[in-house]
Amino acid sequence: MGRRKIEIEMVKDSNSRQVTFSKRRTGVFKKANELATLCGVQIAIIVFSPGGKPFSFGHPNVEFVAQRFLNRDKKPKVSAGSLVDSQQEARLEKLNSQLNDILRKLQYERKRGELLEKAMKLKGSEPKLIGELNLDELRKMKGELEELQEKLRGRVTEMEASSSLLLLSKKPTREKHQ
Repeated sequence: MGRRKIEIEMVKDSNSRQVTFSKRRTGVFKKANELATLCGVQIAIIVFSPGGKPFSFGHPNVEFVAQRFLNRDKKPKVSAGSLVDSQQEARLEKLNSQLNDILRKLQYERKRGELLEKAMKLKGSEPKLIGELNLDELRKMKGELEELQEKLRGRVTEMEASSSLLLLSKKPTREKHQ
């Protein structure tokens, strides 16, 4: 089905509006984080949910950006703290980068999970809990697990052999001087 264009207007149903708010808020904060990381900008976003609960995102933080905005006519103070600020900013950039990596991995795993669920539905087999399996199904599963274990042992042996060969190939060879 894919994405479809929706008319931008207020969502009438309050439950749907709350769900839409949560999803859009996450997306906006993610985009703000990407903007801050890619362009090195300072950004602050404050939103209130339909229920009146406040949410905020800031880089480096909301308070810093708000103070800078409110005091924009004054020249920034240069002090010994600026070294600490730059160290904190570098640390924040590193943390933002790690967050982006984790978010990418999370998105990948969600898509992977969706694909696995679709594949299982197409196959027509819903997963059962072990307690729901009968004796024949348990024996079949045991055989499959033993087969998998043997394949894994073979793969581990291959990897160990490859690793050993790699290590041997990296050792410097000594030339005999006679």
